[in-house]
Amino acid sequence: MGLLLAASGTIGAKALYLFIAWLIGAASGAYLSERKGYGNKAGLASGLILSLAGAVIWLLVPARSGSDWKLKGPWGDELKDKTSPPPPAPAASDS
Repeated sequence: MGLLLAASGTIGAKALYLFIAWLIGAASGAYLSERKGYGNKAGLASGLILSLAGAVIWLLVPARSGSDWKLKGPWGDELKDKTSPPPPAPAASDS
């Protein structure tokens, strides 16, 4: 009976949910490790091996100094510390 189900190509809903959780764990682990300054390969490897636990581990790992996590925060591209002066405006032409 088990061979017949395996040959028919059907998988259960639980297997599909576990597969999606595995992919989410790998992607979020890669994102978090890259953001914290360790590169995305370490997070991807831990996410693929440990699934969602890999992403949770990367939430607990401290960020390196100068990383996007410390400069910009967990998401977004704007700097957290906006005390630096803005870039100079281009000169207006007299035409």
